[in-house]
Amino acid sequence: MPGRIRAKASPRPGTWISAVIVAILVAALIRFLIVNPVFKWDTVAAYLFDVKVIQGVGWTLLITVAAMILGTLAALAAAIMRRSANPVLRGVSWAYIFVFRGTPVYTQLVFWGLFSVIVPRIAVGVPFGPELFALSTRDIFPALAGAIVGLGLNEGAYLAEIFRSGLNSVDRGQSEAAKALGMSESRILRRIIVPQAMRVIIPPLGNETIGMLKTTSLVLAVPFTLDLTFATNAIANKLFTPVPLLIVAALWYLAITSVLMVGQHYLERYFGRGFDDRSSSPAKRSRQASVNSAGTTPRNALPEVEL
Repeated sequence: MPGRIRAKASPRPGTWISAVIVAILVAALIRFLIVNPVFKWDTVAAYLFDVKVIQGVGWTLLITVAAMILGTLAALAAAIMRRSANPVLRGVSWAYIFVFRGTPVYTQLVFWGLFSVIVPRIAVGVPFGPELFALSTRDIFPALAGAIVGLGLNEGAYLAEIFRSGLNSVDRGQSEAAKALGMSESRILRRIIVPQAMRVIIPPLGNETIGMLKTTSLVLAVPFTLDLTFATNAIANKLFTPVPLLIVAALWYLAITSVLMVGQHYLERYFGRGFDDRSSSPAKRSRQASVNSAGTTPRNALPEVEL
């Protein structure tokens, strides 16, 4: 028998050249960060876990989570209304998306900060009759509520289109088959459409969550003065060292973003079961490959049901 042919990969000098160039640039950047006295890494280390910075991280996470919950609820309602046969509901949903997507988020936050000036009190009573009781909006609508409502409603306008595209990605025939089985509209949406649409919704939803984390730096417009950006800016103004405190804020944002990206990865893998071969086991992939190549199921293969 003739000897085996030993294939040899063709040389790729471009790979080595680019690697050397990148290594030189990285070394130069590291040296620049170490040598440049402006960065003051001792100040960065001293204030990285400062009490006010940690409190700012906590408030930033609280605003991010609360605003995303509000935005998700508003987006889901708007997306369902856009799919409704009722023209009034479709019009209301379209108007909400048009207004909140068409104006800058900073402008919206300033508006919510002035809400107690625009609406100084909320009264409850009989129409054209006596007033039962009234509440001051300054007492029931603090700056934290304005920040959450402003960011949440703005985010909901963007998420509504993401949700609508995800819901539309599910084949219409599945809804028709479920109706033929006697399922109600709400149950079809909850048990069939939404679980499948999540595979399309999760990736952009994760990106929007990361974007929301960084957008919380604008809540000073409300004004809300306890978030991470304001905390680091306050320390920087006190020490007259803006760059080290900017690095502190950047490191915290990077750390939180990394955790969110890991969570997004696992959510995508969970909702992608049955759609992505990478989420299945190697044994299952090999059996599937044998089916695709031979056109028949292996004799010892058993039907599998994923729970």
